[in-house]
Amino acid sequence: MPVVSAIIGQPDFSSLYVVLKGTVPANLPLEEARKLPDTSIFAYGNFITVAINFILLAFVVFLLVKGINALKRKEEAAPSAPPAPTKEEVLLTEIRDLLKNK
Repeated sequence: MPVVSAIIGQPDFSSLYVVLKGTVPANLPLEEARKLPDTSIFAYGNFITVAINFILLAFVVFLLVKGINALKRKEEAAPSAPPAPTKEEVLLTEIRDLLKNK
């Protein structure tokens, strides 16, 4: 992920949370909010960060596979040289040409 994070920056939502039970002072970091007694906290930020990283990585892999498949199609599309005529075909061609000239 270093290349992707260098392009778009490191998305980090790991400090986002919702207080389900109890009271937590505003703008308290997640680690300190977890230490408060009699509080229940739903920390959803880490899930968002992991989901964004997964989507970005999946998109990069998709583009990579799509590019490789396009290169393979170009190689297959190149026409090959027709096969050389067999000895029998060469002989029959010579006979035909001799008969046309008479």
